[in-house]
Amino acid sequence: MKKIIRFCSYPVVFGMSAVVVILAINHTATAWPWFATITALALWCIALLERVQPYQEKWLQNHGDLSADIAYAVFGVSLLSLTAWVLSFMRLDMVSVWPDTLSVGLQIFLAGAVIDAGLYFMHRLSHRIEWLWRLHAVHHSAERLYWLNGERRHPLSAILLASPGIAAAVALGAPPLIISAWLTLLTVHLAFQHANLDYSLGPLRKLWGVAEIHRWHHKREYEDAQVNFGEYWMIWDHLFGTFHDQKNGVKAGDVGLRASNFPPSFLKQLTWPFRRQP
Repeated sequence: MKKIIRFCSYPVVFGMSAVVVILAINHTATAWPWFATITALALWCIALLERVQPYQEKWLQNHGDLSADIAYAVFGVSLLSLTAWVLSFMRLDMVSVWPDTLSVGLQIFLAGAVIDAGLYFMHRLSHRIEWLWRLHAVHHSAERLYWLNGERRHPLSAILLASPGIAAAVALGAPPLIISAWLTLLTVHLAFQHANLDYSLGPLRKLWGVAEIHRWHHKREYEDAQVNFGEYWMIWDHLFGTFHDQKNGVKAGDVGLRASNFPPSFLKQLTWPFRRQP
């Protein structure tokens, strides 16, 4: 059972999510409520798997972060649902170069590649530009990694990270429903990327931004965290020299921020980037 969970969790849960998303598009051509339902079910599966086979037992314990993370998750999933709903009703009168003759599945992952490229570069900028880092540091403040961390992002940071890639996909003529479908699958992937689950993709981890690769990006030492910026694909990290893989993985106590004064409450975290620091 342990090996089945270890090597089948991601392919089965993410794969089934992708299949249902494609079926929903082919049969209903609407995002709501199908995409939100798919997201909720997939996240529930990941949370359950963490309890069955955790990567770090200590990360199962509430670190005083649960209420804030729930608030981020509610906000994030609501924003995703709103984005999907708005995009589904958009009609953009522009010249399109989008290959809409491709299958729905290929179109979803093509839109994902465009959006992922934007996320990579904005992610790197968020580590280099001070005011962007202050917004993004909210995500890195987590003292443990588990399925809810995928949505632990300051709203302004989330918007800045995603907007360029989404705008590029829209400019290319990607159908709104296709973009919404990718955002749904990306939410499932981000839950896996931060999951406290003992799972692995084996050698394929070098291609996908799964937990065993992404945990290095959450190292407490800022200098050590400048690696593995990719959200879904790791191709960008390979191309631009930021990929890192090492056998002795990140453990409990290795993640978070150096600063020990980060507030635990959701509302205080929202205002933290704008406060004068001592």
